Amino acid sequence: MQRSVKSRAVRQAINFCRSQHSKVATESEAPAEWKGVVGLEIHAQISTSSKLFSRSSTEFNSPVNENVALFDAAIPGTLPVINKACVESALLTALALQCRINPASTFDRKHYFYADMPAGYQITQQRNALANNGVLRFYVTPPDGKPYLKSSKLKQLQLEQDSGKSLHDIEGRKSLVDLNRAGIALMELVFEPDLSNGEEAASLVKELALIFRKLKTCSCKMEEGALRVDANVSVQKTNSTTLGPRTEIKNINSIRGVANAINFEIQRQIDANKRNERVVVETRAYDAQNKSTVAMRDKEEKQDYRFMPEPNLPPLRLAKGETGDKKIVSIDAILKRIPELPETLREKLMNEFDLVPIQAINLVNDEFLLELFYELCNQIENPNGRTVYGIIMIDLLSLLKQNSISYDKNPISTGNLLELYHLKQGRLISSHVVSKVMDALNQDPSKSAQKIVEENSWFLINDREVILKVCTEVVAENQKKVRAVLKGKKNSFGPLISAVDKKLNNQVDMQLARSIMEELIEKERNK
Repeated sequence: MQRSVKSRAVRQAINFCRSQHSKVATESEAPAEWKGVVGLEIHAQISTSSKLFSRSSTEFNSPVNENVALFDAAIPGTLPVINKACVESALLTALALQCRINPASTFDRKHYFYADMPAGYQITQQRNALANNGVLRFYVTPPDGKPYLKSSKLKQLQLEQDSGKSLHDIEGRKSLVDLNRAGIALMELVFEPDLSNGEEAASLVKELALIFRKLKTCSCKMEEGALRVDANVSVQKTNSTTLGPRTEIKNINSIRGVANAINFEIQRQIDANKRNERVVVETRAYDAQNKSTVAMRDKEEKQDYRFMPEPNLPPLRLAKGETGDKKIVSIDAILKRIPELPETLREKLMNEFDLVPIQAINLVNDEFLLELFYELCNQIENPNGRTVYGIIMIDLLSLLKQNSISYDKNPISTGNLLELYHLKQGRLISSHVVSKVMDALNQDPSKSAQKIVEENSWFLINDREVILKVCTEVVAENQKKVRAVLKGKKNSFGPLISAVDKKLNNQVDMQLARSIMEELIEKERNK
């Protein structure tokens, strides 16, 4: 007895100390002293069969130096001829991003001397780009919070040619050059520095990739270099408008890498400021293995690219109205080609099917599952969107992932998915049974969902007397949890219902079970 009293006293003392520590921590909490400022520059390879200024192929993984025209190799006397399909794709993208289109844009030479840039300059649109002043709205889904809407301003979208690739042979102590990429058409999208962290940046890239795929203007295969992200990162004090020194993280090649690289760099700069260390203006690379950024080269002195107008290309002029001339690119004609974009699709899903933002986001992010969702809803009178979502995005997707099944080999037919919907919506089976039926269908796709439920007697138990009996047993066996519920601890109610469900093989009508359990607990209160 004495030991028990002593133990209780010790526990009370520990709990008191913890509560005081928590109280002090809460009282001392203040808004973050520093915040990140992030702007993105994104290079997207335009999906065309030939390059921007030559007719060379753009096929990926071709033998070294196979896709190289004389112009790509900068042979004297060769001239650029612009690819109309590249212009149309860039224009389509700019219109989808609500840009102001420049009826006449110009090309410039950007001089720098790398072995994989044989001409000694890159043809780009630095000073008078194809489009300006766009906007991209997207949802940010932080790992530990609710999705929220964010927008980023697009400063400009320009056309430019890619460089080649240097291959370094360390053992042979030499470098080789592959010009297959030289001259491939790129869209460079320069966003204003209006992002705060890596999650926002990754969400922007993800949304942009969805739009590219919808427009079919870029494959977005980051592993092939079709989409490359540069991030300009600096930090500033929360109540200040003065930006700190800016570093640039080059060529991040994965969406998760975008978030990790930027978050690391923001924290690195904040830590340096707290130690009163100088943040150096430099170019850095992302080390995916260590999830950190590493210094590449100094940028304290601004590089002079000696921009000059490209003398071999006239201004790129676009027509405003419809034209029958196939050589002319019409803004109005391209405008008609814009499909339903992700932002509109999400709004439609939420408005028409009563989905919450995260559900709409998940569906729009997966084209196959979105099409399946619409296919099912179109065959149901007054469909419950959330029930359809659950069957597809929870039960079906779990089955496919757990069994490493690709979408094209999906074993669950549309007919069986419809049967499962009606059984679930009609409160004839539980969510747990939906998963069990899908497992059975995976083993034998020739059966129907209805037949499997019948053969295994998996129908929902909704007999009030049966449920009342089990609920009474659970209340008697779990008096501690019942007392907790009576004291207002709502979290203890769930385990009571779960215990009822478990006793009835996960086939109980949860709505009826909750109602009965509430009645029993109220009786306990009145005892």
